[in-house]
Amino acid sequence: MTDMPIGVMYRCDSPPENLPAYARLVERLGYDELWLVEDCFFAGAVSSVSVAAAVTERLRIGLGIMPAAFRNPALAAMELANLDRMFPGRILPGFGHGMADWVQQVGAGHPSPLAVLGETVEAVRALLGGETVSVSGRHVRLDGVTLAYPPAGPLPVATGVRNERSLRLSGQLADGTILAECASPAYVRWAREQIEQGRRAAGRTDPHRVTVYAFFDFDSARASARTEIARLLSAGRAPAAADVDLAEEVTALRAATGDDVAALAAALPDSYVDRFAVAGTPAQCRAALAALAEAGADAVVLVPPPDPQLAVAHITLAADALR
Repeated sequence: MTDMPIGVMYRCDSPPENLPAYARLVERLGYDELWLVEDCFFAGAVSSVSVAAAVTERLRIGLGIMPAAFRNPALAAMELANLDRMFPGRILPGFGHGMADWVQQVGAGHPSPLAVLGETVEAVRALLGGETVSVSGRHVRLDGVTLAYPPAGPLPVATGVRNERSLRLSGQLADGTILAECASPAYVRWAREQIEQGRRAAGRTDPHRVTVYAFFDFDSARASARTEIARLLSAGRAPAAADVDLAEEVTALRAATGDDVAALAAALPDSYVDRFAVAGTPAQCRAALAALAEAGADAVVLVPPPDPQLAVAHITLAADALR
């Protein structure tokens, strides 16, 4: 597609039985990666990754992300090692905090989500590296655990995080970071700075891949991207630290529209779509991808419209245009 890997997401609200055909299409169109998510209470990500990898040949499959509080690190490491041995070099795993209300809903709440994520990632990476792990932490407790079949080679583990402390932890402990939708180029630069602080503190000099999810709308009207951005803003997603210049304007827009998604979408300035999405004409989409790459993104995952037929149409029409 470009010098930077371009992936496509299979949205979690899409029926799991449609995944095999979608994965084959994404590979046939020439995209580099297919990304799957694990949101409650949709399809399980590990089984979905297995299916997507099995029905394709070269496509890399991203797992972004598994909520750390849901996953025993020994079992998670077993699953990931298994996948990597069957599909060498094609699995891109990630862990994250998960949504707080979902974590509470399943009885997995913890007073320190940061400790849960950090201890899980540290234990999983050690197990995947073939180490025997004993730890008694605030969340993770393992006693002399060793994988019988660790990955044959390195298996980088990313974290899907957003805020300052979590980004620094990602730089310290993980091999990559996944940035969620509405990541502007300014936010990508800021996130890179936080990640690098964590890496410096840990004395790390190895590569750290930053993967950016981006709302994708291959249509000059950009209506789908506008609605997706409005949906997040109306739900209370505040502009990130690097986009704080919009905070007052967003508050005013929400108040004026009563947090009605359609009304808020109609009221959003075009600059919001330029900043927070890969959307519009081929030239606009290429410019948005270039801006993210310049800001420090190593890979971009296109998040297509929620309508399944529209999603297929957009990724198909864009395949040649984004090469």
